[in-house]
Amino acid sequence: MSLVLPLVTRETARRRLGLMTRSHLLAHGVTDREIAAAVRRGELRRVRAGAYVRAADWAEVERTRRLPGLHALAVAEAVAPAGTPFGFDTAAWVWALPRPARRAGAADLVHLVDPASRGGRRGDWVLHRSSLPREEVTTRGAYAVTTAARTVVDVARSWSEVNAVAAADAALLRGLTTKEELLEVLARHATVAGTPAVRRVLELADGRAESWLETCGRLAFAAGGLPPFVPQVEIWLDGELLKVVDGWYAGAALAIEFDGMSKYVLTTPADLREEKRVEDLLRSVGIRFVRITYEMLTRGWSQLKARILRELTAGGPSSRDFGEHPRATGRVRGGVRADDGWLWRALDNVGGAAP
Repeated sequence: MSLVLPLVTRETARRRLGLMTRSHLLAHGVTDREIAAAVRRGELRRVRAGAYVRAADWAEVERTRRLPGLHALAVAEAVAPAGTPFGFDTAAWVWALPRPARRAGAADLVHLVDPASRGGRRGDWVLHRSSLPREEVTTRGAYAVTTAARTVVDVARSWSEVNAVAAADAALLRGLTTKEELLEVLARHATVAGTPAVRRVLELADGRAESWLETCGRLAFAAGGLPPFVPQVEIWLDGELLKVVDGWYAGAALAIEFDGMSKYVLTTPADLREEKRVEDLLRSVGIRFVRITYEMLTRGWSQLKARILRELTAGGPSSRDFGEHPRATGRVRGGVRADDGWLWRALDNVGGAAP
């Protein structure tokens, strides 16, 4: 016999990715024996001890890459008072910010912030005892969460510089926060350990970067002694916008393009053929291109640097039939949707991650 769930249980679960707790089920007339039988029949899936979803909800959560969010909600139900916000790495997931790559098989720790708690850490969760003004807490879909600005400042204290700057870049690009808000949050928590690192991250952040790899490339060029390029420059020819290049050296008419994994996941063969046609046309009027992968920024750095310097020394055409117009802001690419906070995860941290 199939498990019949009370209507109030189904409605409550629907707002939380289908999550149901044992205590809620018992309070509405479902017995432990009925729960165990439903698990054996495959009608219910166990998320963690005392937390369940229906099999159909589990399938939808898997399809939409929301398992980390479901697990986080289950942890919060078990270990923290109602309304305790997610923070740090978990908040970065909720905001769909690029995150450091994990080791194969490593699970996400769930991070919660409660200034009234004693703090602590157990198997799959961390409870941070940290000052948390009301203006640094919000809700996003199913989640109580630290604001995007507070999240960026928090992760910048522990993540590598490139990953922290990429998170700041993404938050600025998508309008989740501003430089002013980030600096205000930092000022409120200026005595917390790691503040100098956060300040440097905010100085390096630039909301024009449209991918993790673009952030990585910009930082690598600066660290390696190459002159800075101008991000996101429109190239026009005969009154038509033909291309927006990731980086641009105006004097040399040199375009820098960063090729992450998303290019080959999201781009169709027809798109690639059109991109080649456009680049061939732009080469015919004197523009040169350097396409860069993550491997070229790491293992192949010395060869890449030498090539960039050669290209810059060569200079650009003396007469130009094309126009070049830097954009003041970047544009959000496909793969990140501003929905109810239950965000698609397929391209999290596309392009690789720094060690």
